[in-house]
Order: sequence, then structure tokens, then C-alpha cells
Amino acid sequence: MQLKIMPKKKRLSAGRVPLILFLCQMISALEVPLDLVQPPTITQQSPKDYIIDPRENIVIQCEAKGKPPPSFSWTRNGTHFDIDKDPLVTMKPGSGTLIINIMSEGKAETYEGVYQCTARNERGAAISNNIVIRPSRSPLWTKEKLEPMILRNGQPLVLPCRPPIGLPPPIIFWMDNSFQRLPQSERVSQGLNGDLYFSNVLPEDTREDYICYARFNHTQTIQQKQPISVKVISVDELNDTIAANLSDTEFYGAKSSRERPPTFLTPEGNASNKEELRGNVLSLECIAEGLPTPIIYWIKEDGILPINRTFYRNFKKTLQIIHVSEADSGNYQCIAKNALGAIHHTISVTVKAAPYWIMAPQNLVLSPGEDGTLICRANGNPKPRISWLTNGVPVEIAPDDPSRKIDGDTIIFSNVQERSSAVYQCNASNEYGYLLANAFVNVLAEPPRILTSANTLYQVIANRPALLDCAFFGSPLPTIEWFKGAKGSALHEDIYVLHENGTLEIPVAQKDSTGTYTCVARNKLGMAKNDVHLEIKDPTRIIKQPEYAIVQRGSTVSFECKVKHDQTLVPTVMWLKDNGELPSDERFTVDKEQLVVADVSDDDGGTYTCVANTTLDSVSASAVLSVVAPTPTPAPIYDVPNPPFDLELTNQLDKSVQLSWTPGNDNNSPITKFIIEYEDTMHQAGLWHYQAEVSGTQTTAQLKLSPYVNYSFRVMAVNGIGRSLPSQASEQYLTKAAEPDTNPTAVEGLGSEPDNLVITWKPLNGFESNGPGLQYKVSWRQKDGDDEWTSVFVANVSKYIVSGTPTFVPYLIKVQALNDAGFAPEPAVVMGHSGEDLPMVAPGNVRVNVVNSTLAEVHWDPVPLKSIRGHLQGYRIYYWKAQNSSKRNRRHIEKKILTFQGSKTHGMLPGLEPFSHYTLNVRVVNGKGEGPASPDKVFNTPEGVPSAPSSLKIVNPTLDSLTLEWDPPSHPNGILTEYTLKYQPINSTHELGPLVDLKIPANKTRWTLKNLNVSTRYKFYFYAQTSAGSGSQITEEAVTTVDEVQAVNPRISNLTAAAAETYANLSWEYEGPEHVNFYVEYGVAGSKEEWKKEIVNGSRSFFGLKGLMPGTAYKVRVGAEGDSGFVSSEDVFETGPAMASRQVDIATQGWFIGLMCAVALLILILLIVCFIRRNKGGKYPVKEKEDAHADPEIQPMKEDDGTFGEYSDAEDHKPLKKGSRTPSDRTVKKEDSDDSLVDYGEGVNGQFNEDGSFIGQYSGKKEKEPAEGNESSEAPSPVNAMNSFV
Repeated sequence: MQLKIMPKKKRLSAGRVPLILFLCQMISALEVPLDLVQPPTITQQSPKDYIIDPRENIVIQCEAKGKPPPSFSWTRNGTHFDIDKDPLVTMKPGSGTLIINIMSEGKAETYEGVYQCTARNERGAAISNNIVIRPSRSPLWTKEKLEPMILRNGQPLVLPCRPPIGLPPPIIFWMDNSFQRLPQSERVSQGLNGDLYFSNVLPEDTREDYICYARFNHTQTIQQKQPISVKVISVDELNDTIAANLSDTEFYGAKSSRERPPTFLTPEGNASNKEELRGNVLSLECIAEGLPTPIIYWIKEDGILPINRTFYRNFKKTLQIIHVSEADSGNYQCIAKNALGAIHHTISVTVKAAPYWIMAPQNLVLSPGEDGTLICRANGNPKPRISWLTNGVPVEIAPDDPSRKIDGDTIIFSNVQERSSAVYQCNASNEYGYLLANAFVNVLAEPPRILTSANTLYQVIANRPALLDCAFFGSPLPTIEWFKGAKGSALHEDIYVLHENGTLEIPVAQKDSTGTYTCVARNKLGMAKNDVHLEIKDPTRIIKQPEYAIVQRGSTVSFECKVKHDQTLVPTVMWLKDNGELPSDERFTVDKEQLVVADVSDDDGGTYTCVANTTLDSVSASAVLSVVAPTPTPAPIYDVPNPPFDLELTNQLDKSVQLSWTPGNDNNSPITKFIIEYEDTMHQAGLWHYQAEVSGTQTTAQLKLSPYVNYSFRVMAVNGIGRSLPSQASEQYLTKAAEPDTNPTAVEGLGSEPDNLVITWKPLNGFESNGPGLQYKVSWRQKDGDDEWTSVFVANVSKYIVSGTPTFVPYLIKVQALNDAGFAPEPAVVMGHSGEDLPMVAPGNVRVNVVNSTLAEVHWDPVPLKSIRGHLQGYRIYYWKAQNSSKRNRRHIEKKILTFQGSKTHGMLPGLEPFSHYTLNVRVVNGKGEGPASPDKVFNTPEGVPSAPSSLKIVNPTLDSLTLEWDPPSHPNGILTEYTLKYQPINSTHELGPLVDLKIPANKTRWTLKNLNVSTRYKFYFYAQTSAGSGSQITEEAVTTVDEVQAVNPRISNLTAAAAETYANLSWEYEGPEHVNFYVEYGVAGSKEEWKKEIVNGSRSFFGLKGLMPGTAYKVRVGAEGDSGFVSSEDVFETGPAMASRQVDIATQGWFIGLMCAVALLILILLIVCFIRRNKGGKYPVKEKEDAHADPEIQPMKEDDGTFGEYSDAEDHKPLKKGSRTPSDRTVKKEDSDDSLVDYGEGVNGQFNEDGSFIGQYSGKKEKEPAEGNESSEAPSPVNAMNSFV
């Protein structure tokens, strides 16, 4: 069915006004193509009232088009303007624009006048408006003498401006000498005429520089009036003399400064008239004086002021109505009111109108023999007069045309011919102006042509109108038809609308409207068609809009804006605040779907709008943010967040899904992140696994999924306090099955027997299976053979045993997963070996090189690789001490083992005992075990230096002799050759005398020194020797006297070490002051390296050395921190061999822990008893010394209460006082320490076993010798102290 042009069928609602305007523009734009003959058309011209800058060239525009191109001519003041006769005037080539060069010479005033342009070709002539040329003027102010104005406080004042008359009128403003605008208010303001009005003056209005300025925009000049001086005074300020010399008339005005009702300064009287032209701005002004300052109100009699067009200016003293029309005529009242009364003024407004178009004439294209009309309708006040011209000549005197008939504002054409072509002008004029319009009549015979580009693509949002353009031309006017699709029928008018300009409108475009549309234009001379394409897009929608929020100052707020759009369109999301741009502040952050405002302030309150734009549409949503003060009470409760809620799954795909949620309350600690977990209800119901985590500002997450999993999700929120409880689980989502993505891991091939291959792997879990029917394809073949792969399919197992394999042969192995949906990717190939067997051959050519007395190096030849029959683990050396060079070892022979990894063919045997007989053999080791041993190899270690003598005692002291008794070294490490004794005297100032060196035969254990000095302290150094050298020394001190006994200087003796594989337990005996701090120094025996130092915790007399090397000889000595500077003799010990059996740590044994608890309880009871005795009046030695002020160096034993004297602060190494005595057993006794474990042993020396456990037995009181004289007695043991109080 053909769609005809139906101009009367306008089913457009008010909501489609923009569409109507668009169509109107398209209709007016229908023009004759420029390649066809046509009369001229004026396209550009200067304004009717053209004010020019006299300093620049004058340019009068006149542009026109036509075919053939038109020629141009001008008239000036109604007569022909011959531009060829004026050298300053030129016409722009190809145009009618005049350029008058007045910058080089000439004056603008010479060219004032009324200009009109005519464009003419063979088809007619078009004329421009009458263009009135006037140069702008900015005259100076006339000079005048302005007297200073003196006013009383409160009087009214008008400062006149009266600017010079310029063209155009100037802009007026008031400033001071510093070019600062004068402040204006309800009391002081500028009128429309430029005068400055004061309703009443105040003293601060006094100034000498009230200056009126006039700015002339065309010439960019500012003219200045002479400054006006104003002085505001009070009558009380005038003295009697001035008051007598001034009459009232000499003041400005004569009104009192007392309060008064309003009076109008402008306009005058009770009524006035105002006339304005239609379309202009109506400005009404009322300025009143009075005290206090009056307020102005406006009303319209018998009507209301138009809301959208009414504005108040100048503190409501000026009423403005824009786009004024005849309906705005009437009476307007301004009312001035203050506390003392009110007055009003009535302004009668009349709105006149220059002519305006109701229907301007349009170009008319007719084919020969057709009829047509030109209509020219205008309105105005008064009613305009319509006159017609043809080709610029009044129609009354123009050549007659039988095809036209003039009927007022209409020209009727009938049976036109080519000679009827012409340009007609319609002039509508009244006393306020005129309108001039050109419209041509062009008689053509042309077949249809379509001007719209072929294959134009239109994209339209669904449910909106679609407009498909089909601009056309033809004469006679073609008819238009539209078709859809290649073989479609004509479109029906009940669904589509065809407009006069050929545009096809689809009022409500749907998805099925997509397609190709064909426009066909026909007239009697031919036919033309054109294809256009239409695509319908989904509308952009905001599916999650920002919500109204009330937040406290300083907190964080977020607005969400989730946009859904057509997938082929790219949206841009923009945020506005109060319809303007967001503040440039780093507190505002915008991500994909969210606006976050941190540290909210009061200024952040307002309306926030999310605007989503695409190339086709735009949507927006707004929310209001209200900022309130933080609630002072109650104090905020900080806690973990509340659980998220409203979990929703969207965009559900095979391997991904989008999870969204709503955060719970953050409980005053911002949420930093969300943790997402999933449950696989199909494979591991009730077990939740980590899935992902997102930042605390996100409420959605795109989650990657695995096939064949029945997912359920939950979300937890995390803030600075901790993690929230989990949310409720989301709905379940079962993904489709697929082939496995991965193969089993940890694939290995190891034999458990010499004739099998055990293939193992880590199976896939249910989550990784990706579908039902999980199986494994296990494949293997020999690495060095040409066999094909052998494969089996197994299920529900993680290993497969291949039997009947050769011993230790490399195999290639692979394990591939598969399920009902298919196979996993091709697996990686790994190499394994069939089972191992014991090695068959022992290492040969074993050689031993003794390095020193404790170290030997062993070499051997490697065994053939084929004889190993497995993975080479290394070589193992068995060695044992068979006998000593001096005596047989009576203990059971203990074999030691050292293993050397890999293919090494030599190794070191550390920690050997000097002067010993050793036997060793070597065996190769693989994963199955050891091979046969090599033949035994025997070697001897040389002598070494001995350890220190086991003890040294000084007995039977006399006035000039001392007897020394000792025990041989516990480790002679060879044959002792002799002992060396060195001694030297010590004087009262601790200076050492000459050193005496004495050699003693090795078979002696006692030696007496004679001819010594009387009452002299001696220090002794004693050590043993072998052929390898001197051993560690032991020291002792003694005094040649029997007169009196003095306190013994500090001494450390009986240093013993019990060594294990990598540690050693040390113990020693100590005599001297209490509360000293010990240290232990140690190093490798025979090494020149510096001693390593370890600090002992407290004053304990035992210590454990850790981190030692197995099978190594160490030297060790003990010293005390502080000024004493004494050390023990050295001792040498040896750690156990490598790979020795592991001993149990005593500190972890229950019996030892219980024993230590008993000791602690005993000490606690002792402290309680001491406290009770002190409260009963008992005194401690420190208190006694304070009371007695006795000699701080020596305190006697208090035998009445069982307490003991204390050591003084004197140096620890002071010698005994003259006449002191030694104990009755003639030995120098040590000072007991409560921290020493020795005190709790059976004998003098506490002993440790190899693993460091203490083997002494706890006993009761240890017997002490009684003290004599002033000698300090030994401190009691805890048991002894208890006995003294029982």
C-alpha cells in the first residue's frame, strides 16, 4: 500500500515537540539542488541597524546563491551606489560583500547611510534588508564644577551621573579612585539612568571620590565623570560658631534626620507610563527614600506576574519581565514600606509590536502548467501593512504576468510557464519596524532524485521514534513510498507516518523494526529509490540507583550506580554534584559503578547525580546527601561488621557467575575487604572453601567456576576489628559437566620389589573432576626400548603396580584423567624406575691417611654403576676403636658410622682419640640398603697433648714449705713424660713475683716445696706433658703460714665436661664471693682461632654448649665477669661421632622436671621461714654491718643465730691477712654458691653423663669445716639452712 503525504494527520503529543521542531527544520531545508537552474537566494547579510567601529574598515555583508551564479549591485540612501567611482570601496570577489577601507584614509561618518544589496541572475533578483550604517560614538563628559555635598545624618541623596549620549548607549557603574566598585545595598543603589540613590545617608558614606564611569563597548573606551565629594555630619558635631554662620538652606535639602515614612525618589508622582516592544525586556524601577530604609514590593493589578519570566534586580527596586508580549500590558504597582508607613506608585505598561511573522513566504518549485500560492502573513501593533515586490520592483509597476494574481497577503499562481520564474519580496511594516522576505517561484521539469546518502545506517533506542530520512527533489513534486526488506510490500499508514519532507517515522521502534528500508520517489518524469538501514538498540538503564543518605561529618559515604546497556554501545558514567562537576578533591573517588566520598564535610551535602551516556541515549538518577554532626553520645561501639545480606547470582555462564550482595553495618570501623567462600554441595557438602576476596568498596564480584560443581556462596566482611559472621548462603548454581582441565599431579614410578614398578599419583578431587565417571589412563614403557605404550584404565585408586619388570630399569610414565565428557589435556611424561636390589660389589682400594691425632682421611674406589642396582645414596664408613697403644679397651666395641652422600670417593673421620688403634671398612648404599663391606683397614692415631691433671691440692702448709698432691690427667692421650710446675709469689698489692719453673717426673703424684718465704701467698701452675707437647694447666693458690685463716680469693676448679654428639654439659667448682657472673670460652683443640665466648645466666656453676661439630676435640675454660679477672684451668673434651644414636634430652624427662619442682618448693619454704624469723627480730648480715659500721672487708660468723658473714665490696683477689689460718684438712676450700649443682651431689664433684643429664644424688646437709678468726664462712645449702632453723 502506498503511503501518501498526509500533512493533516498529525498524531503527535506534547511530548514530541522536539520531533516536530526537527521535522520543521528538515522541511525548511528542502532546497533546489545547486546543479539546477534557480533564482538567487540571499544567504547572508549584515544586520538592519549596523553600528560600526570608526577605527576599523567597514564590512557590509551580502552573500547569495543561484544558478547561474548571481551578480550584485548596491543602493545607498535609495540611489545607485557606484562602487567603481570610490577607490576606498571594493566588492569581495564572487560575493556582494562591500569592504570600505577607512583605516588608510577617509572617515566613517562619510559612509553613514542606508544600504541595500541586490543579487540578480536570469531567473530573477533578490534584495537584502535596508542596512543602516552608523559609526559608534563615545563622547567626553562636558566639564562642570561639582560642589562638595554636606548632609545631615539620615538625609536622602541622589548623585547624578548624566553620561554623554553615545552610540550605542554606554554601560554605567560607580567606582572610587582605586577603581573599586562602590558597595551597594537596599539603602544605596544605582538607578537605570545611572544615578546613585541613597535612601538615607550614614557617616560612613563620607568620601571625596564618588566617580561615575561610562563604558562604550564598541570602541572599548571608558569615560570618567569628575569626582563628587560627600560629607555626612551630625548637628551635634557643629559648634555654636559654625551653626551661627550656616543657614539651613546651605545644607543639601532641608529634611530632618529623624525617622520618616517612605517617599519615592524615582519615578515622581503617583503614576507613570511605560511603553515597550514585544520580545524585549520590560524594566520597571522604583527607588524610595526614608528612615529606616524602605523595602520595595511589586504587584500587577488584575493579574499575576509571569513566574518563569519575572526577575527582580537591584535589591527588588527593579522588576524585569523577559520576552514581553501584548499580554503583559497592564498596570503594575510598586510599594515602598518601612516601619512608619507605605506608599505606592502605579506604572501603566503598553506593549507595542514591530511586525513579526505568522507565515513567511516559502520558495515555490512548480512544473509547467501547475498551480501554486505564496502566502505572506505578519502581525504587529499596530497591524503591519503588506506590500509585494517582484525582482526588487514594486509589483504594481513590474511587468505583467498573466499567471499570477495578488490577493492581499497572498499571490495565486495558475498554469505557470518557465517565464513565470521570479523572486518575490514581501514587506510587512509599521511604525516600529519592517520585515522583508524573499521567496522565488522556479518553474522546472525534473525527474525525481533522492538527496539522502545511500545505505545510511540509523541506530535508534528501542521504544523510541525512529526517523528515516529520504530528502528528495523533483518537479512536479514526487510521491514517496517506503518498503521494508528486499521483497517487502509497501508500509501501511496505520503503523508508520510519512512526513511531507519524505521522512518515514516509526513512532515506537521495536527490535523487530531492525532491517533495510527502501524509499521510492515517483513523478510523471521518472522514479528514484534509496536504501537505508535501521538497527534497534536496547535502552540504557540504571538498574541500581544511588540512594538518599544521611551521614555524619567525617565518615565515608558511597553512592552506587549500576548501569545496564546494549552490548554494542559503550557507556560513559559521569557523576555530578548539584548539576555541576564534582569537586577536585582526592576524597572523591569514582570507580566503575560507585562514587565514594571519604571524610565527609558539611560542604559535601547536596544532590549527587549519576549520568550514563551512550552515543544514542542518556539516563540519570540522583540522590541527596545530608551531612549531620556526629552523635556525641553514646560512644561508638567498635565491632566486627554485620554479615552481608541479599546475595544474588547474575550473568550465569558455564564457567563464571556474578555475585552481588549488600554490606551489613560496619559498626564504626570501615570495611576493608570482603571474603567470598563457596560450598560444593555435590562433592563436599558442609565444607566451605576460599573463593576470592575484593576491596571493601565493592559489592559485586565476577567469580570463575569449575564445571560440574553445585556451587553455593557466602560472603564475610572484614574491618579493622576482625571478620564478620558469614552471610546466609546464596542460591545454588550447578555448572555443566566438562572434560577435566588438569591431570593428576605428583606422578611417580618407584619399585617396591626388584621385579615391579609401582606407579602412584595424587588423584583429582571431586571439585577437579569436572564431571561424572572420573577415571585415569595409566601408561608406561621402557625409556631405552622401542616398545609401544602400555595403558590401563582405572578408577577410584591412586596407584597401579606393574609386575614382572627387570630390576632398576628406567620407565616413561604418564597418567591422564578422563570422565564421561572426555579426556583431560595430554599429560606430562615423567621418568621412574623399577624396583631396586642390594648392591653386589664392595668398594675397593681403601686407603687411610692419618692427618693428626684426632682426624683421618679415607679414600676408596667407586663401585661400577651396574653393580649398584638402584639409586646411589652414597658410601658408608664403619670404624671402631679396637685397642689403645697402652692398654686394651675393656668395654664393648662400639662401631661408629659416617655416611657420605652421592658419589664421593673420600671422606674425613673427625673426633678420633689420640694414641689409639682403629679399624674401618666401606660399603656402598642404595635405596634398598647396603652392599657388602670392603676388607677391614687398620690404622693408628699418634699421641696428643694430655688434659689437665684431674686435681691439685696443697696440703701440710708450714712457715716455709707447701706440699702439692695431684691426680694424673683423665685423658693422657699418650705416654706422660713429665709434669711441669710453675709458681710465683703474690704480694699484698696483688703483684706477681718471679716465676719458678720445676720439672717433676711422670710417676710422681706428690711434691713438697721448701725454702719458701714466710707468710707468703703463692700461685701454682701445673700441667702434664707427652711427646706431643704440654697439656692444659690447673692453677691453685696457697699461703705459707699457720697463724690465722683469712678469706680465700676467688677460684674456679674441677672443670669437667660431659660431651654428646653436638653439645657438651660443663660443670665446675667455685670458691669466692657470691653473685658473680660466669662466662665460658671454648674453641677447637689445637686451633689458633680466637676463643668463642658464651655468657652464663646468673651465677650458676654449670652450662650447656650447643651447636658443636660431631667427633671434634674442643678446649674449654671458665671465667668470671667483673674486676676479679680469674679463670679456671683449661679442659679438653671430645664430641660424639656423627650419626651416633640420638640421646634423650634430660630437660624433657618427667623425673627431672619433678625433681626441679621439688627443689623450687624447698627454696620457697626456706624463704618463708626466713621472712618469719626476720619479722621476729632476726637480723641479716647486711643489717648488722649497717648497725655496727664494722670493717666492710671482714665479718665474723654469727654463731648465735646461724647466719654467716658477707663478703665486702673489696677486690676479689686480695690476699689473706697476715696470720690467717687454713682449714684443718690443710686444703683451700671453695666458697659454696646456692646456684651450684655440685652442692647437691654425693661427693665434691658433680658429674654429668654423655647426654648432659646430672647423675649426682640429692642429699641433706653437706659437712662444712668450722671457721676461725675473721675468716668468712661458707654459705649454707638450702637443706643446711633448713636444719639450722628446725
